[in-house]
Amino acid sequence: MIVRFTAAVVVAAASANALAQPVEGGPLQAIDVFAFDYATDPQISPDGERIAYQRRTNDIMTDSTRSGLWVIDYDGEGHRPIAAEDGSASGPAWSPDSSRVAYAFSKDGESSLRVAWPGEARSAVIASLPAGPSQIAWSPDGEWIAFIMFEAGEEPQVDIGLPDQPEGADWAPPAMIDEDLRYHADGIGEIPAGSQQVYVVSSDGGTPRRLTSITSGGISGLSWGADSVTLYFSHGALAETGWDFREADIVSVTLGGEIAQVTDYPGGEYNPQVSPDGQTLAFTHGPRSELSNMDAQLMVRALSGGEPRQLLADLDRPVAGFAWDGNRDLFVQIEDAGHMVLGRTSARGGDFDRLTDAIGGTTTGRPYTSGSFSASDNGRWAATLASPYKLADVGVGTRRGVRGEITALSADTLGRRELAQIERFTWESSADGLEIEGWIAYPPGFDPDGSYPMILEIHGGPHTAYGPQFSAEVQLMASAGYVVFYTNPRGSTSYGMEFANLIDDDYPGQDVDDLLSGIDALVARGFIDEDRLFVTGGSGGGVLTAELIGNDERFAAAAVGKPVINWTSFFLHADLAPIMNYWFERPVWEDPQEYWRRSPLADVANVTTPTLVFVGSEDRRTPVSESEQYFQALQLLGVESRFVRIQGAPHGIASASPVRLLQKVGHILAWFEEHDPGAEAEE
Repeated sequence: MIVRFTAAVVVAAASANALAQPVEGGPLQAIDVFAFDYATDPQISPDGERIAYQRRTNDIMTDSTRSGLWVIDYDGEGHRPIAAEDGSASGPAWSPDSSRVAYAFSKDGESSLRVAWPGEARSAVIASLPAGPSQIAWSPDGEWIAFIMFEAGEEPQVDIGLPDQPEGADWAPPAMIDEDLRYHADGIGEIPAGSQQVYVVSSDGGTPRRLTSITSGGISGLSWGADSVTLYFSHGALAETGWDFREADIVSVTLGGEIAQVTDYPGGEYNPQVSPDGQTLAFTHGPRSELSNMDAQLMVRALSGGEPRQLLADLDRPVAGFAWDGNRDLFVQIEDAGHMVLGRTSARGGDFDRLTDAIGGTTTGRPYTSGSFSASDNGRWAATLASPYKLADVGVGTRRGVRGEITALSADTLGRRELAQIERFTWESSADGLEIEGWIAYPPGFDPDGSYPMILEIHGGPHTAYGPQFSAEVQLMASAGYVVFYTNPRGSTSYGMEFANLIDDDYPGQDVDDLLSGIDALVARGFIDEDRLFVTGGSGGGVLTAELIGNDERFAAAAVGKPVINWTSFFLHADLAPIMNYWFERPVWEDPQEYWRRSPLADVANVTTPTLVFVGSEDRRTPVSESEQYFQALQLLGVESRFVRIQGAPHGIASASPVRLLQKVGHILAWFEEHDPGAEAEE
């Protein structure tokens, strides 16, 4: 039976009591999204005794996600808040003696760097700041706290001879002027003038001191050397190199402001971390390449200089994070076949010793791989551990493996629901016999002898990956009675460089065959009604959704989300213009025919499928104009269609607010129900 899920999600009348006492049993409901509670950024203390983490909780009254900091003992005892004020706290960082936690705090537009004493239930403002600090790091001697902060600059001005503005006059604001390619960004809008800089402040409080004078590009990965004098960071995407996002170097700066370049290899070096003995520098590296996907590699090098060595060179999986384990070994997080895996290896070289593949659960919308970990000085670790049926909890372990989860943040909501069961599913692509992996979400109460409508849900990127992770969107679709099928077609990460680059300079391409043959393989199992096939996807998934309905008529309806429809207009409009040279062999003015050949708009005249087009109204990644072009083309062709703009949402619609997530899923399901040939028969 199809459960109606109307597009107009009514939440205003819901009360806090309704969340405190959720209905026992039954599938996931829209109201449950407001009760989501999960962990991110777990930071274990250097002595391994406690974990500070960011606890994220949806707020039904403000339609936002609150971020507080909590601390919990390694054995699961002493669970308590350390930043429970009505604001947003993030970036916990332990002092070397494990007695204090520094963190960023913001409220009502004001930012500060604060320190809490978890054992004493008190905190103090170390510095009030003009902008939010990030990458907070204590010096090994505990005397300094370093951080990265944006420093505003002067906006470009041109004297055009305007008369003086009379006192009290209400004039239009000045024109916005840009002279660089990077003038806007999704989720930010117009990029303000200025640059990120490295600052330090005494751990006892005082006036922060700026150490760098960076004029362009971005910095990240701030880390101290063992001497408590030198800081290391990655600096790249400079204006003078054409904002090349794949070129970055590791740079050092001392407390005296002395700058030195540490690495200068072709490609990008990121996330510098000095070994506890101060002798070895570990970092991730993306080699110089024109391929559309380059996986991060783990490198080590003597801090004094010399050639770097790649660790885990035979693994052929992207490195998502690493940390020294207190000795000469490293904990390493990799992405493998739709899973985030934590393991361990030696800095001298060796195999990858897997510890857990359950890291994840820090995205609430779609089932993307996610999650993070940290390590102590004595070989313990803390990580966000999750499953297909719950969001992230804090989990802990040692060099030998997982000790267990020490929180149960979503048990009071998700633990009371009958969730869709997730099954791994593989098939051979009709293009070339390549094995493709996906997952099936069965609606609650599924009967293998029944006949069900199916939704194919396609991930974005395209160089990203889905996995067996909890997904509010998938669960809500399944709770409405659909079998939901989500996959990792060629081009997805976590299956090796060759698999990811099978779509290099050919996207969309045979990934379409991977998806269609997956539907065929699923239909062959006998419980899918072939007259009730639906398809949706966002971003890169929107591209593939449009490509599917432009070349195949099997779908009863489609929902094309925030797509790239016209590669020419996208190339010259999106905030990703500096990286477009990795997607096409030549710029659009040299090969316009190739851009048109790969544009779903080229096949729009073939579309007969009723199509919903949706996008965030503030999307600058796949600009609203892309969706507008597709909708207007469908309207001119007489194809039944609807255009939905989620107000105030950037590219990440589901992460913008709980209501926007529900609006997105609600409109998709409402459209599919309107065009479901079997819906009336089931009522």
